[in-house]
Amino acid sequence: MTEARFTVSAKGVAAGVAAMAAIVALSNYLVQFPINDWLTWGAFSYPVAFLITDLTNRSLGPRAARRVIYAGFALAVVLSLWLADPRIAVASGSAFLVAQLLDVAVFNRLRAGLWWRAPLVSSLLGSAVDTALFWSIAFAGTGLPWQTWALGDFGVKLAVTALMLVPFRLLMPTLPARFETEKAA
Repeated sequence: MTEARFTVSAKGVAAGVAAMAAIVALSNYLVQFPINDWLTWGAFSYPVAFLITDLTNRSLGPRAARRVIYAGFALAVVLSLWLADPRIAVASGSAFLVAQLLDVAVFNRLRAGLWWRAPLVSSLLGSAVDTALFWSIAFAGTGLPWQTWALGDFGVKLAVTALMLVPFRLLMPTLPARFETEKAA
């Protein structure tokens, strides 16, 4: 049996946390502005959070990715309470935490396969969970067309997830390859 070991870079984790907090806070602000009955502006920015998690996981490992998630979550919730309705902040925080941790677990199980499989499958599953949790917590009972927003949001997440494979692939060679495989004791 083998265990993957990763060298955690404080600089890499700090960059991931800053990017994550910015993306989540921006998305929580933008979700308040509908484009139509199917979409809000937040649908276009939030899927970048999965790219950040997957790049961190690929280069620094699952422990660093979880650190980015926890710290990014805390900063984003504080910023979101300032930028958005408290119900949106709570819904976002809950959905974010569950979906991103699922993303890390799935990515890690698939990391040794084809380069695109881990980020695609983990982001799609994470997006489905995030969509279901966020929209039902944030808008159920409000009288707003949240079900159609959720469907539109998920459709955009699917498209953006596919598009995020391009920067993921382009950035892979620039990432430090820091994991080594060790025999478990």
